[in-house]
Amino acid sequence: MILFQLKKIVILVISICIATQGFSQKKKLTLEQIWGSGEFSAKTVSGFHPMNDGEHYAKMDWDSGYKYNVLRQYDYKTGKMQGTIAEEGWLKPENATNNLELGGYQFNSDETQLLVMNEVENIYRHSFKARYALLDRKTRKTNYISHEKGMHPAFNPKGNKIAWVRDNNLYLIDLNNMKETAITTDGKKDEIINGAVDWVYEEEFSMSSGFSWSPDGEKIAFFRFDETKVTEFFMPIYGGLYPKNETFKYPKAGEGNSLVTVWVYDLESKKTIQVDVGQVTDQYIPRIFWGNGDDDLFFFRMNRLQNKVELMKADADNGKSKVLLIDTSPDYVDLYDDVTFLNDGSFLWSSEKSGYKHLHHYDKNGKEIRQVTMGKFEVADLVGIDEKNNRIFYTSLETSPLDRNLYEIGIDGKNKKRITWAEGTNSVSAFSKNWKYFLNTNSTINSPYVVSLMDSTGKTLRILENNEKLMRKMMEYDLAPAKFLEVVTSEFLPLKGFIMVPSNFDEKKKYPVLQYVYGGPGSQQVLDVWKGGYYFWFNYLAQNGYIIMCVDNRGTGGRGESWKKITYRELGYYEIIDQIEVAKWLKKQPFVDSSRIGMFGWSFGGYMSSLAITKGAAEFKAAIAVAPVTNWRYYDNIYTERYMGLPKDNPNGYDDNSPTSHVDKIKGNFLIIHGTADDNVHFQNSVEMVDAMIKKNIRFDSEYYPNKNHGIGGGKTRLHLFTKMTEWMFKNL
Repeated sequence: MILFQLKKIVILVISICIATQGFSQKKKLTLEQIWGSGEFSAKTVSGFHPMNDGEHYAKMDWDSGYKYNVLRQYDYKTGKMQGTIAEEGWLKPENATNNLELGGYQFNSDETQLLVMNEVENIYRHSFKARYALLDRKTRKTNYISHEKGMHPAFNPKGNKIAWVRDNNLYLIDLNNMKETAITTDGKKDEIINGAVDWVYEEEFSMSSGFSWSPDGEKIAFFRFDETKVTEFFMPIYGGLYPKNETFKYPKAGEGNSLVTVWVYDLESKKTIQVDVGQVTDQYIPRIFWGNGDDDLFFFRMNRLQNKVELMKADADNGKSKVLLIDTSPDYVDLYDDVTFLNDGSFLWSSEKSGYKHLHHYDKNGKEIRQVTMGKFEVADLVGIDEKNNRIFYTSLETSPLDRNLYEIGIDGKNKKRITWAEGTNSVSAFSKNWKYFLNTNSTINSPYVVSLMDSTGKTLRILENNEKLMRKMMEYDLAPAKFLEVVTSEFLPLKGFIMVPSNFDEKKKYPVLQYVYGGPGSQQVLDVWKGGYYFWFNYLAQNGYIIMCVDNRGTGGRGESWKKITYRELGYYEIIDQIEVAKWLKKQPFVDSSRIGMFGWSFGGYMSSLAITKGAAEFKAAIAVAPVTNWRYYDNIYTERYMGLPKDNPNGYDDNSPTSHVDKIKGNFLIIHGTADDNVHFQNSVEMVDAMIKKNIRFDSEYYPNKNHGIGGGKTRLHLFTKMTEWMFKNL
């Protein structure tokens, strides 16, 4: 039995219809507009950087002819432009043929020099290498720091040296004479990495750089990854007479990892010491960072099962370390980057031990002083600490799991204040150095970004981007707003969702429904936040007579630890139960064609779509799975083991909810899509699914994209992809 007040949902859908009736004579969307021309793309603010004095900021603009980028300085209070910091006309190194582009940049400590990035070459989804040049703001002269490409350049605190990674080794560049010195020399592709991280750390621990300067700039702490015993994965790259193989080390569930060690290089003595990370080698060291002291190095140590994380403190002079804090869970511990030190050596730490993610204050010895934030809601991010005025800034889900707002609270947990009040999601960044100003990006599910400069009381100083042009354009089109709702399951669980219906909705008609899903651990799709191209694609489908429904199942984020971690060791089990119940609920609605319910998802959502057409075959007529995991044994070990444990300890958990184990249940229409160069969810997943279906003589449709990665983008690729999915849906749903 699915419980819901039918009268309320009918009223809700009718209200959507009434609200959008005025759009009936307006323009219709096209797929070319949404995925080809980019004319519905929302703008944000690029190159924003708070300056040292706390009263000015840098921002990237177009020149008067809209031909190239200009980096300018502005006053926070007045908004007046104070001068040009750099423009592309200045960026021409000696012997260079053309001026450099002004894209990514970073200042040195006193803001007299600017490091600019060019000729970017992607490595994996997050990492890249590039050529870097240094602009002297006084002389306006530009020089390459090297004629070779490298990664992660970072100024020392004094601003006269740069450390960076090139060819798996860590180097030091003296900016006084541009002399480069090798800190390490044993780096080698697919064997040893110094100063950077391997594929699985980059993907699952959200990191790429693997070194850090000490506060005084006299030492560099860095990772060394020994990948020699990690199994190599290869992907064919097509083009030319013979395809070539791209290889990289990819540890799958249950397989061996890199041996990770931590080292400290002393610039004065030119000696390198090893930091004691413990006797266990089958573990993770997902962070290194410095405290307030010049010799106080900290790192996280996490066990293989990821149910214990330790904050370790090391002496950078001798490498000795000790445990400062331990956070454990019977399931798994999520990794947060909220560790922030105060002047007295105490620090803030995020934990879910209260049942919700909250901020905790610990003294310098790792003893808890107090829980700073508390309640049945989650803290999203620690933004920063204004210690002088006893203010902690953080974003929170206190008003609703669907929203994000900025708050301040005293270090003692008192005097909490809400700072942002705009409806929807407020994404806060770039606080000024004096904590007076910040950049806020606000949006809702039905309105694109508004980027504002605000002061720390919540007052809007000025709007830097409001997407007015896009909003005016949207008014010309037949768009139906998304509306939030709640579906209560037979287990009395309230599932949060949103629905979009045709603008000419007729409650007496019956409509096919597309359930859009992601559903992975800690994720949220049901958020009051702008969804970009998906918003317009959903409207395109609505214009063609479809209802779109999106519901976050158990295991998703924003609702506390027990809601998220119920899926531990059984990924897919509870998630697909909830999505099936949504489909059953939909079938009871008088405006839904119960014979035409489908599902679409990408990545974990593709996994969910594959489960829908197999384990949920009785409820779903069609499913589209893009880049799906089809068997958790094929995916990387950090992600998979965090939620499933080791395959040898949980074989049934791995196999019982893998779509490849249930292909004989398929009755409806199935489209499976993958990029052949997907380094994240390997093409192997779709190949194995297809092979399993062929063995059972199950009919299916497929589409593959040569040399495309997990994002399946570039050129006209997205237009082709969404055209394929749309036309297939019109035919098969």
